[in-house]
Order: sequence, then structure tokens, then C-alpha cells
Amino acid sequence: MSVLVVLGTRPEAIKLAPVVKELRARRVPTRVCVTGQHREMLTPLLDLFRIVPDYDLDVMTPDQTLSSLTGSVLSKVEKVVADAAPDWVVVQGDTTTQSGAASATTFSTLESTLPVSDERV
Repeated sequence: MSVLVVLGTRPEAIKLAPVVKELRARRVPTRVCVTGQHREMLTPLLDLFRIVPDYDLDVMTPDQTLSSLTGSVLSKVEKVVADAAPDWVVVQGDTTTQSGAASATTFSTLESTLPVSDERV
């Protein structure tokens, strides 16, 4: 079994970093993909947990619309899923990163999981 964890925002990193650490501690092949949606808030947390992304999509551009961001996340995650060929994709939250990654996974016919740990749910 192999896992791809996709995250892009600080809240996603806070919730998924322990998941990444535990998967790796159990020797489950785990790759991390960051979208860079909130890079300035994400990087310090990745550093804290000593997580080095396997993929960095760098999706943010100046004066970007929400629809262009969504399209970028969707198309770039689709390529990562094809390259990494994971058995499972883990995403979390209610962000553009989450919706784009979940959609890309669904379109690829892979299994995906969405941990629900958000107080707004």
C-alpha cells in the first residue's frame, strides 16, 4: 500500500503532518504533495515536523482568480497522481487544495479518503 498526502494550507498541515509521520513510522510508503496555496504559513509547519514535500505544485500566481487556482490544482494534482500511482490519496479540509485534489483523485478512479476533523463539519 502506498499513500499520497496532499496539502496546501496551514490548517491542513497541522492536521495531516501527524498522519504523515505515523504512516512513515509504520513504514507505509508515503509521498507528500504541497500546492503552495498558503506557502508562507505552510513552510514553517513542514519544517517543524521535518516533512520535505515530494511534489511542490507552486499553484499561486499574481491576480489569480479562484477558478484559475482551482483549475491549476486539479490539473497539477492529476499529473502527480499519475506519476506517484498511490493506492490512497489523503486530503483534508474545505479549501481549494482539498477540493481540487479530491476531484483529481476521483477522476483517476483511485481510492481517496477525507479525514473529518474540522469543527465546522
